[in-house]
Amino acid sequence: MQKLPISLVIITLNEEKNIERCIQSAPWVSEVVVLDSGSQDRTVELAQKAGAKTFVEAWRGYRDQKARAADLASNPWILSLDADEALSEELSQEIQDLWKNQLYETAGGYESPRVSFYLGRWIWHGGWYPDKQVRLFDRRKCFWSKGHVHERVEGKDIRKLNHPIRHWPFEDLNAQIQTNNEYSSLAAQDLVKQGKEFSYLYLLLKPFSKFVETYIWKRGFQDGFPGFVISIGAAYSMFLKWAKLKELSQKALPPPDSSSSP
Repeated sequence: MQKLPISLVIITLNEEKNIERCIQSAPWVSEVVVLDSGSQDRTVELAQKAGAKTFVEAWRGYRDQKARAADLASNPWILSLDADEALSEELSQEIQDLWKNQLYETAGGYESPRVSFYLGRWIWHGGWYPDKQVRLFDRRKCFWSKGHVHERVEGKDIRKLNHPIRHWPFEDLNAQIQTNNEYSSLAAQDLVKQGKEFSYLYLLLKPFSKFVETYIWKRGFQDGFPGFVISIGAAYSMFLKWAKLKELSQKALPPPDSSSSP
């Protein structure tokens, strides 16, 4: 198989169940770079067996860790995948055709849809699809941006690919709950940095509107039981974000005077 001048870069932490599938979905890359942040399982060992250059460095946050992984690559063109993602066969061929026909030369990057598998089925509604992601890009023209959560690649001349990245975001319900808890904390920190103030109105209305958005407007109900779980989870994560903003705001205040009467 002809190798293309593309570096597959992956950030990892305890991804032994996913890392081989991710790497094997792009066998035509000329280099695989795995930046691990201290896995306690066989992630690094399996990545090395699959031919990856592996590095272990302290966690910087999603955006900065992905930017660092790209810096460790030797090719200007980067294919950045999360360990729980893999190229579909159709997307793999579509990317190879870009290089075969030299269509990539003036592009800054390429955006692909992403479809996720959860609770036994592929999820096509509720805001989970098409979930477009720029994962193939020229690092000389593009960069990682945004805050702690939902980091994205931005740049000029971003073009579209037709076929999806496949995504396995949660092993089970417990994993989804843990992720909602983690992401809501990061989102609350972003609100603080943006100078947002806590609002009881938002605490009440934002979760409700998020459920309506995902389950009704974006037709999450068409995904059956998983769609309902996803919408409830999205609403709860929104509630946690604003509740944690209140908590952070209180921590920033000076302690009350203990000598004052109740």
